[in-house]
Amino acid sequence: MTAPDTLEHLLARGDAAAPAIAAPGRPALDRAGLLRLVASTGESLRGLGIAPDDVVALLLPNGPEAATAFLGVAANAASAPLNPAYTEAELAFYLDDLGASLLLVPEGEGDAARRVAVARGIPVADVSVDAGSAAGSFRLRGERQAAARSETKNDRPAGLALILHTSGTTSRPKMVALTQRNLCASAANVASSLALGPDDRCLNVMPLFHIHGLVAAVLASLHAGGSVFCAPGFNALRFFAWLEESRATWYTAVPTIHQAVLDRAPRNAEIVERVRLRLVRSSSSALAPQVMARLEEAFRAPVIEAYGMTEAAHQMTSNPLPPRGRKPGSVGVAAGPEVAIMDGAGRLMPPGETGEVVIRGSNVTGGYLADPQANASAFAEGWLRTGDQGWIDEDGYLRLTGRLKEIINRGGEKISPREVDEALLDHPAVAQAVTFALPDEKLGEEVGAAIVLRDGAAATESEIRDFVRGRLAAFKVPRRVVFVAEIPQGATGKMQRIGLAEKLGLVEKA
Repeated sequence: MTAPDTLEHLLARGDAAAPAIAAPGRPALDRAGLLRLVASTGESLRGLGIAPDDVVALLLPNGPEAATAFLGVAANAASAPLNPAYTEAELAFYLDDLGASLLLVPEGEGDAARRVAVARGIPVADVSVDAGSAAGSFRLRGERQAAARSETKNDRPAGLALILHTSGTTSRPKMVALTQRNLCASAANVASSLALGPDDRCLNVMPLFHIHGLVAAVLASLHAGGSVFCAPGFNALRFFAWLEESRATWYTAVPTIHQAVLDRAPRNAEIVERVRLRLVRSSSSALAPQVMARLEEAFRAPVIEAYGMTEAAHQMTSNPLPPRGRKPGSVGVAAGPEVAIMDGAGRLMPPGETGEVVIRGSNVTGGYLADPQANASAFAEGWLRTGDQGWIDEDGYLRLTGRLKEIINRGGEKISPREVDEALLDHPAVAQAVTFALPDEKLGEEVGAAIVLRDGAAATESEIRDFVRGRLAAFKVPRRVVFVAEIPQGATGKMQRIGLAEKLGLVEKA
């Protein structure tokens, strides 16, 4: 399946009368209607004084309008979806950093965001939704501006469609610039690896200010001629009702969401039986083999673990669909871009050797915006350094050992948090586990672990440590094990290892 170069060409694929965007309790928007909406959004943006190289920030709740507004803006300007949970200070930072020329907010909402925008001279347009309209239908209402605001347009690549900030866990967030070509290539990669077709419908519960939901759920579905059912975010209590209403054939999520779904799967067995998913996809952080096995048992469908990052417009590798082999614990084979392992000197390494994962291809960003220092360190001989450590086996399957910044250095012994996670999850009382670095005066770092126990289960710290001691070398056994009601997560549902010791009150904040 050849990837189109523009979002307009991507959206024009498939049957014009087929559903494209759906949502709970709403009639579906067909592909012809979606194309008209994207075109009318472009006209509205031009009427508001927005040029193709201007940045339009979107502050919209998860749901069908977040999907269609992204499509409408990205096809006509540079879109920048933001997390609606941001504080005023965070909004001020991101709007300034983006050099936004316009902010989109729901009609009648977003007073704080409006104040922040007005204080910066950024115009605001309302996203207006008519009662009873098809899912995703909206109109833009605002006043025309005399000129675009941004002064950094010369730094932007041609065809810029999406700007997303990196997480900024250990440094200032960087702006990832993705073109329409990048997005289309990645959508084609996901659709191909999952063999998506016109009869497929994705239940999206991922945030639509994050690359996972935007590309894997929305764009890949539309590229394949299928549709996406846009839920208002993830809600474990409503997930199975949405699954039944949507008649989804698959869903994609991060491991923490899969864990929550698994907890409620037994009491929703009848819905699972009626819907019968074709596949379940997992990405954005590591899926433990134990969780993968439980998911496959619950849904009686293959679980496809993939590996993605914002700089790659999401997908880099993916486990294949049956009958090809899936390897639990691996993130699959290259699924779009070229993938290799590089040592610290910039040399590519043979199978079996551990080093940094590097990528290159049509879906990979050309660079960060306004950050030459970051670009100089991120790219080597045309390869993008991912910051992830791993190795490729003789069959071409990539196995990640962790983020380079998350590897625990215990007196010179390097410990992969993922390896300890998997040992902990073998304990019958453990539902979730995350391993992290604890500061230590003598060794530099020690191993810590946070655990959520299964309902009705009990275990002590010494029991957990003894259990792991039977599976791992002594230096990998967690020095501290804390029991928590839930694992702290970031805005996109990922477990946050860096800084977790501080969040859990195990060390004083610097």
